Amino acid sequence: MTLFPFSDNWKPAVAIKLFALVLACSIALAWWWPEWWLWLLGTVLFFHLILTIAGLLPRSTLLGPNITRLPDASAQRGEVAITIDDGPDPAVTPQVLDILDRFQAKATFFCIGRQAEKYPELCREIMRRGHAIENHSMSHYWYLSLLDPWSIHREVSEAQKVLGNICGQTPKFFRPTAGLRNPALEPVLTHCNLKLCSWSKRGFDTRVDNPDSVLRSLTRDLKGGDILLLHDGNAAQGRGGKPVILDVLPRLLDAIAQAKLQSVTLCDAVP
Repeated sequence: MTLFPFSDNWKPAVAIKLFALVLACSIALAWWWPEWWLWLLGTVLFFHLILTIAGLLPRSTLLGPNITRLPDASAQRGEVAITIDDGPDPAVTPQVLDILDRFQAKATFFCIGRQAEKYPELCREIMRRGHAIENHSMSHYWYLSLLDPWSIHREVSEAQKVLGNICGQTPKFFRPTAGLRNPALEPVLTHCNLKLCSWSKRGFDTRVDNPDSVLRSLTRDLKGGDILLLHDGNAAQGRGGKPVILDVLPRLLDAIAQAKLQSVTLCDAVP
């Protein structure tokens, strides 16, 4: 691992530049006018709070570039992207692949590195069927956004290496656990040649066990350019203990077809 995982090519977002400026000015002012230290500390904490809140909003772009929709050209072609997180899962993923085959649809699987190490052949099967595999961190820690830059770099780069070795091609996109992040993530992604990707619609199918509710969330105002989020790993259990994605996906693909849209992989849609 590099000594400091910040790439020379990283261009800080305006919000981060502003925070750095406020911090530097506050330190300088506190040196010359120590009686102001409390007000200056409050100002720094206020800007820090803004950055923290931005990291808790998965679709925010305050901390850096974030793909929340497919490009305009893809949207005009009537393309949408189905993204499937937290796998591969040997009990669920093969059934998901069969459903996708039945509808001749393509999807993007954001896979966890440790899961991929356990089930490498399942990852290869995903690729053989024409889908894409992207980086969802090595361990899928719920506290990923609380880690220091070096730990984040390790989580991202180790998964990048594992998935690249298994699949024969290096992921181009990264999605953090639950979409949560901190300002250190973007320079790490730049260093690893990855693009941050969130979504435009999600059904919370790791918590919501009602397939109808999940489907409504995903298909409300469905249009070209949407990035849809489902889970083959950690999926909520619906009727009879059936993972929600298995009930939702066929109906979602029907809705996509009826809207005269088509599902493509992220790497096919995003340059």
